[in-house]
Amino acid sequence: MNSPVKIWRNQKKIKELLGKEGVIISWTQVRVPLAGFEEQAPYYVVLVRLADRNYLGQLVDVTGIVATGQKVKAVIRRLRRPEAEDVIPYGIKFVLLA
Repeated sequence: MNSPVKIWRNQKKIKELLGKEGVIISWTQVRVPLAGFEEQAPYYVVLVRLADRNYLGQLVDVTGIVATGQKVKAVIRRLRRPEAEDVIPYGIKFVLLA
């Protein structure tokens, strides 16, 4: 079970990144997912340069080809499916910009 306190403390980090734009430095496609992410497979994991730092995250809503140098934006999404009576975990993921 996710601790509501941990989720609450993470909100400041989420607020700072939300809506920022960056560029994909590197990416990979995960075909064999970790436990808890089976419903999302296959999915992309990207290394993104936002301002002065690099961030690792999942790329969502992909409809085309993923390549380095593409622009992305940080958005808030559900991280995984919660278990019974668990807090729904939300966090930062990335979407491609047109």
